[in-house]
Amino acid sequence: MLNDNFVTFEIGKAKHIALVAHDGKKKELIEWCDKNKEILKGHFLCGTGTTARLIAEKTGLPVKGYNSGPLGGDQQVGAKIVEGQIDFMIFLWDPLEAQPHDPDVRALSRIAVLYDIPTANNLATADFMLKSEFMNSTYERKVENFNKTIQDRVEKMK
Repeated sequence: MLNDNFVTFEIGKAKHIALVAHDGKKKELIEWCDKNKEILKGHFLCGTGTTARLIAEKTGLPVKGYNSGPLGGDQQVGAKIVEGQIDFMIFLWDPLEAQPHDPDVRALSRIAVLYDIPTANNLATADFMLKSEFMNSTYERKVENFNKTIQDRVEKMK
């Protein structure tokens, strides 16, 4: 639905969940997925490279894999968010380890905020998201109507 300032998107009952983790956090995410696989199996799961493969191998959950983060996987997930194909993201990044692809990580986080995608960067937040009343229902998220915002800015420049 479109109004002047916002575009509304509906997140359906079956969520499209992106699972991303840096090397130092993969084990945590795999264990979390295994612990919550009864809930997660009712949703579409995707993730970057090794993370997706390891979750699928260790938990038996089907996870669509994209490229490894440093090889463009973060950007692939970001593109899926822009296309409306990801409803929320669990992204366990390692605050104690420098990442060679930090610009990609920042871009992915920025896109998630820009498109109003719920994002967990730690397991506590992931637990809260998974136990939310919205996991079993639809949810409408509002995204700024960027076309209108840009048009308004152009008009102000004239």
